[in-house]
Amino acid sequence: MHNACSLLFAPRRRPLAIALGAVLSVVVPSSMAQQSALPDITVTGTREGQRLERTPASIGIVSENAVKLVKPAHPSQILGQVPGAAAGVTNGEGHNTAIRQPFTTAPVYLFLEDGIPIRSTGFFNHNALYEINLPQAGGLEVNRGPTTALYGSDAIGGAVNVLTRNPPGATEFSLFAESGGFGWKRLLGSAGTTSGDNGIIANANLTHTDGWRNKTAYDRQSLTVRWDRAIDANTVLKTVFSSTDIDQETGANSPLVMGDYLDDPTRNYKPIAFRRVKATRLSAAWERESGDSLISITPYYRDNSMDLLASFKLTAGATGDNTISYGSNQSYGLQLKWRRDYDQRRARLIVGVDMENSPGARKEDRISATVTGVGASRIYSAYTVGARVYDYKVTFHGISPYVHGEYSATDRLRLSAGLRHDHVGFKFENSLAAGSVLATNQYGQSGSTSITYNHLSPKFGATYALNGDTHLFASLNHSFRAPSEGDLFRPSTGAGVTAGQAALAARSALALKPVKGDQAEIGLRGRAAGVSYDLVAYELVKSDDILTYTDPATNVRSSSNNGSTRHRGIEAALGIPLGKNWRADIAMSKARHHYKDWVVPGGTTLSGKEMAAAPRSLANSRLSWAPDDSTSLQFEWAHIGSYWLDDANTGKYNGHDLLNLRGGLGLGKQLRLTASVNNLANKRYADSASISSGVPVASPGLPRNLQLGLEAKW
Repeated sequence: MHNACSLLFAPRRRPLAIALGAVLSVVVPSSMAQQSALPDITVTGTREGQRLERTPASIGIVSENAVKLVKPAHPSQILGQVPGAAAGVTNGEGHNTAIRQPFTTAPVYLFLEDGIPIRSTGFFNHNALYEINLPQAGGLEVNRGPTTALYGSDAIGGAVNVLTRNPPGATEFSLFAESGGFGWKRLLGSAGTTSGDNGIIANANLTHTDGWRNKTAYDRQSLTVRWDRAIDANTVLKTVFSSTDIDQETGANSPLVMGDYLDDPTRNYKPIAFRRVKATRLSAAWERESGDSLISITPYYRDNSMDLLASFKLTAGATGDNTISYGSNQSYGLQLKWRRDYDQRRARLIVGVDMENSPGARKEDRISATVTGVGASRIYSAYTVGARVYDYKVTFHGISPYVHGEYSATDRLRLSAGLRHDHVGFKFENSLAAGSVLATNQYGQSGSTSITYNHLSPKFGATYALNGDTHLFASLNHSFRAPSEGDLFRPSTGAGVTAGQAALAARSALALKPVKGDQAEIGLRGRAAGVSYDLVAYELVKSDDILTYTDPATNVRSSSNNGSTRHRGIEAALGIPLGKNWRADIAMSKARHHYKDWVVPGGTTLSGKEMAAAPRSLANSRLSWAPDDSTSLQFEWAHIGSYWLDDANTGKYNGHDLLNLRGGLGLGKQLRLTASVNNLANKRYADSASISSGVPVASPGLPRNLQLGLEAKW
């Protein structure tokens, strides 16, 4: 007898079967209606292929078809399709992120590719999504809120897992060429085939733009290759190679005083800034299934380097922290996992361990900038390189066992729990003498040392089937982030600082503890009359947050774990089929992010204040028409609500609403013409806004821009 609940808990399709299916065949929905009827499968919640309805977590799924339609030139063009998630533009494809947090560059997010972190703990880069070939991804999964129990440090605000594309079932080639305003040029090429037990696909991305503001050009070259091999009936191997080179002038996020923002938005106060990035990753996921058990072994290697003259650090005068930095980091890692399914109450047990050793290095040279103007409108037009102020090696090491279990207490109620123990740390070797002194500035140089952290991260969850199409879920999750290498070993100070004061700043940095987060959430998801819906309410509290303070009398910068913040919100997603060829999708959230306990040394308190750059409302709505595989049209409304310009809540940015239009028209079986118009109403808006030198400043967003493309397939 098959009632709704017995069908709900039908046997799961295992990761091995999913991988074999990817090698031997590919199923691509041919219309919007068919796409909406398919079950949502996620691997981010448990590191296993699992239907979303059985996952007690807020996971938003962006399909491969959605990525192909948008072909995002920036993460902001795709991440907003998930409720409660958004990305802001900094430079080129650089971004900050807002997932249950304000727009921030802080290391509170984990970015992954096929479940493997893009960067090592301690070497966080808020721009990490530009190290992935996003417009040629096989989809995205955005886990909102803590995912530490399975993934470790940094996953406080959420985790973004970018999936690689499956190899095609038959030989396919495609070439997409696009051109647009402000010197925009992009070439996307793809080739793949399946032969016997082997499937392979290669995707290449060449992008250039002159930038619409002065000195904001950008170039990228990316290559992603995936090889799937069915070794035998029970064993598969998936090998992924990714490489990205980026060269950009980073003044694109240079904020302008309001007169220039409104009347001369192409100005750039910081044309000397730049960022050059190289990122390479190689992984090989071996999985073998035997009866009810599965063993997974995934070794991986990463190589990251970046040369940076940061626009956000440029400050006039001797007190500034103006440097060129040269950073590098390699990683040698291994993920081991064993999973066992049991017949009794459909229990499942997952046991694993993550191991990693990541040697890195940082060198920084102080620069002396040529500055004209005053206040927030200072222009940094040239620079000379001075003394070396940082020169060290630092190695992250970690071994983190975890366990995850699931159990069906009744036919309708399924419980889950997980626990992870992170034993992580850093070995620091300073090539400069502790307490090194410059003529005008002191830098907090620590002597060579080692630091270790031990942390337990539990999680609990439950799903309840009200019927075959409606499911409740609830969860409690704990998360943490270890201090980064910059937090620990780069405590820069300013002019007039004594050697003793600099040493005190260095000691305060080394004493930092992990930042912690605790979240409770409850949600309802399902389908009714063809409409899919996902509703969530949550509260996330961060404690031991790192507060950095510069003493105005001594210019000494010190850091301590004194802050706590509270983040509360509701999120909703709706998918509404409108006849055979039309569809509406809505993602929205309302949230409040405020300081729970945040007292600056000297008596100033921010407790109770809302956090800066924390919009209360986010929304993204899309109306789509797709009568066949080659014809599509999508109208999009993207909303960013108002937010405070500063933590003292003295001024506000009013937010903005943008309209975008994109579509494609088939020109026979092999050609397709595409067009997109971003910022259709040509509205002046800010990518970011804040207060600088006591006055409001804003970084102007891209004006109306038309892009035309031609895609060929054979």
